[in-house]
Amino acid sequence: MHKYFSIINFRTLIAVIISIITPIIAYYYNINYNIDLTLISIAIVFPLVFTIRSSFRRREKALEHLSQFRGAIKTIDYLFATTKGLSDEKKNEISQILLEINEKVIAHLKDSDFDTTDLDASIHKVSLFILENNEVWPKSLKDRVIRFMYDLHEAIDNLHAIHTHRTPISLKAYCLIFIYIFPLIYTPTIIGKIGVDTTIWITYFVVILSEFILISLYNIQDHMEYPFDQDGLDDIDLDIFKMNR
Repeated sequence: MHKYFSIINFRTLIAVIISIITPIIAYYYNINYNIDLTLISIAIVFPLVFTIRSSFRRREKALEHLSQFRGAIKTIDYLFATTKGLSDEKKNEISQILLEINEKVIAHLKDSDFDTTDLDASIHKVSLFILENNEVWPKSLKDRVIRFMYDLHEAIDNLHAIHTHRTPISLKAYCLIFIYIFPLIYTPTIIGKIGVDTTIWITYFVVILSEFILISLYNIQDHMEYPFDQDGLDDIDLDIFKMNR
């Protein structure tokens, strides 16, 4: 149940506080006017929609690369397992190496650490294994293994790129600033439209609700753009991409 409240955080608190203080000041100093809010809507809604769409595409790309990653590593495991000249001990050894790579990739995506030194060392073990057992299998089989190793590397690098890089920080900062500023411009306009003599709780309700919606959409985007940390409702279940699921 706590995941449903994951969109509520310190930014929500700041936004709500601004939404409460602004009407108090506006009513106290009798500030009200009637302006077109189209420009403000463009300043907030357009970048917010853009970042949400970008985050969704990142999530979809991550799913594609995870599928490619598991498909490649399972195929490599099958190729080694069906090699006649390889002993059972060697087959178990390479299977453990591939399992280690699989687990480290998933652990790396869940973690906030971007260092891949340990992961790269595990992947390099496959190359060492091929060189050490070069005489066991025919060249055609080795070429097929190298081909799927290319797919494996490509998938891991793409996942690492998604893991490391985010939606443009400047655009997110710009969007967040305008969300915080929104009640300062919106409140006097609401007061001007509904009238000063109207029940003030209507103004508070409209302003707080509008600000809560905007900041919640921002928080949803923030969760969605990092789909690996298992924190948001839309995060990818990485466990289904394990070798032995």
